[in-house]
Amino acid sequence: MDANQNNDSNKKTYHKKATGAALKTVEKHSADHELKLFGSCFCPFVQRVWIFLEVKQLDYEYIELEDLQKGEALLPSDPKLRAHSRLWSDHVNRSIVPGFYRYLQAQDEKAQIENAEELKEQISKLVDAADKSGPFFLGDKMTFVDVQMAPWVVRLRKVLQPYRGWPEPEAGSRWAKWVDAIEQDHAVRATTSTDELYLDSYERYAENRPNTSQVQRAINSGRGLP
Repeated sequence: MDANQNNDSNKKTYHKKATGAALKTVEKHSADHELKLFGSCFCPFVQRVWIFLEVKQLDYEYIELEDLQKGEALLPSDPKLRAHSRLWSDHVNRSIVPGFYRYLQAQDEKAQIENAEELKEQISKLVDAADKSGPFFLGDKMTFVDVQMAPWVVRLRKVLQPYRGWPEPEAGSRWAKWVDAIEQDHAVRATTSTDELYLDSYERYAENRPNTSQVQRAINSGRGLP
């Protein structure tokens, strides 16, 4: 027998299906339902969500996944690029996302101008940190930072442009190249709704109506986002 075949046959296997009480819960939630929980029986992070669904006594369909390594990783394997991606992903969430809401919620012209300039500055920092050729943050493929930034790229045009006059990217700029790549990406297009939905959903933010959301209240009070 080939040595490699012998090693394969003796290779340790692990459980890929729930057992015990968890199996009974899986069987109870095997029928098709619009709310679906995709997970692996041994994963603690899946169990967190699973416990929540059970505590709330919600109906759902549990779907067991055996292969948790499908597709390419969004974070690069190179340690420096990985750290670079995490740093600038944090920048998106700590600086650009709050800046978007501060600009949108500002009601007087002076505050709008100041918040617009601040948002542009934070976006410029992100663009300067991106791969020079692109079109995405690290090159020719969408990766972790692109996914973090994509919803806000969509909302710059669909929300900030109609409500606050957000400008189109300068033709031929690195920013324009990135925006175009994100807007044309199949995953982004597949998850983007019509303009009407965004206009309707963000009208209350643009008018800064009281008690719109936790995000709105956090921005108004100067706190970090929830």
